Amino acid sequence: MRLLIVEDNVELSRLVANGLATAGYESDIVSSAAEAREATRNVSYAAMILDLGLPDGDGLSVLRELRRHMDPLPVLVLTARGGLQDRVTGLRSGADDYLAKPFAMEELVARLEAILRRPGQLLGRSLRLANLVYDTESRQIFVDDQPRIISARETSVLEILLRRQGRVVPKKNVEDHIFGLEGEVASNAVEVYVSRLRKQLAEHGAKVVIHTIRGVGYLMAEEK
Repeated sequence: MRLLIVEDNVELSRLVANGLATAGYESDIVSSAAEAREATRNVSYAAMILDLGLPDGDGLSVLRELRRHMDPLPVLVLTARGGLQDRVTGLRSGADDYLAKPFAMEELVARLEAILRRPGQLLGRSLRLANLVYDTESRQIFVDDQPRIISARETSVLEILLRRQGRVVPKKNVEDHIFGLEGEVASNAVEVYVSRLRKQLAEHGAKVVIHTIRGVGYLMAEEK
């Protein structure tokens, strides 16, 4: 899953991104409210980690704007404001959770996982379809209980399709999940990775199929 970190302290944002990478998450980092708004307009994220003290305004303004537009993006607020009223204000503005600085990385990951486990969110440690199992923590893939190796980018495609198995995943969502804010992406990049994933799954004997819904996206289902 790809996360958005909104934090103007460069050292802290890198530490958070590295800690999340160790826990199996990919992250994009922005350092201002304006960049956060731009990122959420252009990329579909699993969750946002939002600092309130931003150089161009209060992070709560970003949060309130998301909620005014009925955006359900899970938001974990990070802040040096640890008072009760500050926490209440953050939660009433639409935050899903609130973590005061300084914090332990283990707690941040645990709180993030708790948010993503809530009904309608994306986290599940073990994703299963037919004889295929994907462990989201170890990023290990099993077919008929045997470990199989699939390359990194194809594994990212597999994860988002498995999380929404039986539903169409728009091509843009797949692209965001793989590349985030990396910049220019070849127009056929998603098609290439989906094609490679199909080939690797077939070679490993996975009884699943990835349907291309022309002009829309992809759907993963059990092979009939």
